[in-house]
Amino acid sequence: MFSIGDLVVHPMHGAGVIDSIVQERIAGVAQAYYVFKMPMGGLVLKIPVANSEAIGVRPIVSPEEAEELIRTIPSLEIDTNSNWNKRYQENMQRLKSGDLYEVARVIRTLMHREKRRGLSTGERKMLHNAKQIMISEIVLSEKAEYKDIEARVDRAMMQTAS
Repeated sequence: MFSIGDLVVHPMHGAGVIDSIVQERIAGVAQAYYVFKMPMGGLVLKIPVANSEAIGVRPIVSPEEAEELIRTIPSLEIDTNSNWNKRYQENMQRLKSGDLYEVARVIRTLMHREKRRGLSTGERKMLHNAKQIMISEIVLSEKAEYKDIEARVDRAMMQTAS
């Protein structure tokens, strides 16, 4: 269970803070909810406490883990599947996993595909969302500026493994 003030990540929305925990009655059933606020974009979500683990809500990574991720990005595998539908579904599963390395792999694959062939509207939106998910977590972990982390991530994404 999380506490007010905890920095957490929602797999499909990115990193934020538990602003409060409220009790609400929906369809006659009282349930506790985390009120999750994202500093980037101002999104506010209510996440059922009982379902938060199943949804994939987890604490943010440490600054050391964030740095290791950025160092590892150039060596992440790029998916070259040419079937758009299959590629989109696989990328969506990676995002839903909540694993930051899988999110980074989606970003790396889509950035390289965009450079070579361009992206569909759906993939362009997915790239934008995946970058926000990853960058929002690193920003909170390292207490850094969004634009600085975005520049570092973009540079790492376009490097080749050495």
